[in-house]
Amino acid sequence: MNRPENPTPDEPPTSDARGDAAAAERAPAQPIDWAVAARTAAALAPPGPRMSARQARAETEGLRAAAEASVPHVHRLTRLAAAEDLRDSQLLVVDRGTWAKANTHSFQALLRPTFDHLARTRPGEYRTSTHPLATRATATELGGILAWLSSKVLGQYDPFSALAPGPDGDRRPGSGGRLMLVAPNVAMVRAELNVIPEDFRMWVCLHEQTHRVQFAAAPWLAEHLRDEITGFTSAMFDKSESLSGRLRAALLAARPGGDEAGPADGAADGHGVPAPRGGLMAALHDKEDRARMSRLTAVMSLLEGHANVVMDGVDASVVSSVKTIRRRFGERQQRRSPLDRWVRRMLGMDAKMRQYQDGQRFVTAVVEQLGMDGFNVVWDAPELLPTEAEIHAPEQWVRRIRATA
Repeated sequence: MNRPENPTPDEPPTSDARGDAAAAERAPAQPIDWAVAARTAAALAPPGPRMSARQARAETEGLRAAAEASVPHVHRLTRLAAAEDLRDSQLLVVDRGTWAKANTHSFQALLRPTFDHLARTRPGEYRTSTHPLATRATATELGGILAWLSSKVLGQYDPFSALAPGPDGDRRPGSGGRLMLVAPNVAMVRAELNVIPEDFRMWVCLHEQTHRVQFAAAPWLAEHLRDEITGFTSAMFDKSESLSGRLRAALLAARPGGDEAGPADGAADGHGVPAPRGGLMAALHDKEDRARMSRLTAVMSLLEGHANVVMDGVDASVVSSVKTIRRRFGERQQRRSPLDRWVRRMLGMDAKMRQYQDGQRFVTAVVEQLGMDGFNVVWDAPELLPTEAEIHAPEQWVRRIRATA
């Protein structure tokens, strides 16, 4: 979807430009030049498939229609009342560059508390890390990663956008996040699979709207996750000899992401939560750090597993060609190039596939024993979230919930 031929994509609102610029001037320097990261991400995002302006408008309008039509189905399948009204969050149809740029804002919201902590506890090293050359180098690397991901992601619910500060430094108004649908990628993958356009759009939107409903049902969850990520990344820096040596690991730990094609793939998270296993675990020596990572892994598995179970409930009455889409998408995953597979391993994406499967088994087992309404108490409070051990042994969580009923 080449930008000169496309209608202007939705731009995630980030307050007015003059306010943002003034806030940037007042704010202390950080180890990442966020403006450079955003520009790099947008500039390096590869162009999408060539489409006429008419085709681009049809894709955008089709995604909007599918997103709207998917909500009642998500409500029916999840039995969550939050699906009845999603006005607290935004729905945006974007291009690749806009998605990549928007995710730099999510990184900034996620890592700001960590950087504030470091500025207080390690002021000398922190000042060194904020040298312009260092901040721009890190920003360029982050922008490059997001640009690469921008061609892989079909959709993303970003719960952390609402936590980003406004021009006065306070949290922006509105309690919800934003759902972004990446139109050129949806069009490209649909063409590769040669499936019915309306069905594929609905298939993608059902999965992404499920993530949106999860956070609407648990309005405490975004800040809970941000606090866990802050604790984890702050501890990583506190225990490291080199501040710069831990920055890349912190970026991977806080990496926002999106879903490449709904429930079956593992490009990146559909809600900005880290893909926590793999090489990152090798850097964790502290028991408390591993406990935080275990909690993050459990939540990640829960959210993705729940979305997959919901998608399994989608039949031909909702998406007429759902079996064909599932089969062809699965076959597409097997045709990745060696380079693509290597990059995915480096970014922790392989770990996500295992989380999808672990979480799906957990949710399926719980629903079989308690029903969907019984399972849905998980959204009521942080203490009702499953532990990682319970993800692998659902009967333990069921016993705990029954004991507290």
